[in-house]
Amino acid sequence: MRVVTSPDPDVWSRYVSEHPHGNIFQTPEIAEVFRLTKNYKPITLAVVDNGDILALLQAVVISELGGKLGTLTSRSIVYGGPIVVNDKSGIEALKLLMSSYDRKILGNAIYTELRNMWDTSNISNVMNNIGYIYKEHLNFLLNLSKSREDLWNNLTKKRRNNIRRAKKKGVKVKEINDIDSIPIFYNILYDTYKNAKLPLADISLFYSVFNILYPRDMAKFFVAEYEDRYIGGILVLIYRGYVYWWYGGMLREFSRFCPTDLLLWHAIEWSSKKGYRIFDFGGAGSPNKEYGVRKFKEQFGGKKVNFGRYRKIHSPLKWRFVSLLFRFYRRLKW
Repeated sequence: MRVVTSPDPDVWSRYVSEHPHGNIFQTPEIAEVFRLTKNYKPITLAVVDNGDILALLQAVVISELGGKLGTLTSRSIVYGGPIVVNDKSGIEALKLLMSSYDRKILGNAIYTELRNMWDTSNISNVMNNIGYIYKEHLNFLLNLSKSREDLWNNLTKKRRNNIRRAKKKGVKVKEINDIDSIPIFYNILYDTYKNAKLPLADISLFYSVFNILYPRDMAKFFVAEYEDRYIGGILVLIYRGYVYWWYGGMLREFSRFCPTDLLLWHAIEWSSKKGYRIFDFGGAGSPNKEYGVRKFKEQFGGKKVNFGRYRKIHSPLKWRFVSLLFRFYRRLKW
């Protein structure tokens, strides 16, 4: 077994598509999206044996600030990974993969967070032994194989009423199929993230998604339109029957029009009609903390799961410093 940083793209794609836990965040396509995004740096590692991949990890190092402060504000996120073969060689491959990753990430990110998309209890001992601490983190998964009537009835009364209200006020949902609309979509997200005092990826991420994933039917941009103005939008990623809600937002001044309710219902209904199996709500926070977004998401009928996350702090001193810096940065920026 050996570790490579540039696996053969065809072998890589086949491995992810055939793996039981293969997901869009571990594909060559998402690596290219990250590569073309400002302040994003993808890291790809694979353990191979005789040309076959035994374990794969696609991470992205994200810097909130550019320049000299980039390293101080960098974190590494691993969505839906690592993915490992389910046989005797799997655990050894995982150990080799993670030890190689830890060496590579040292000095490039303050911490790494693995955002699980399935039950990882079979590898928890390995991860804990190498310093990756498990923390509970909730999510909702909606079975799309139900009838439209059942999906509608699974919504709470409040959500159904909000969707009706949006339609009655004349709000409509359309799909973005023109790259010139990306800045308008981005401004909606910016308004939402600004109000929540959260950092937002550079617009280059959304251009990359449109240019790389959208033509391959791996992403859809939906917007809510009212009187020729976009007032809300969501971005979903699509892979192997899964639809993943990645980004969403609305213009605060139009909140009474309930655009997010309508958009989310449209995405669910559209996904079901297309024959996709699962709608992934993209996370619902820690069960030990109040989280308004969780209360919103749980009202759409999905099953609550707790796959959790793993986190490893690579530089404790920098971590404490940056935690203070980030709080100051949020106040300063917003």
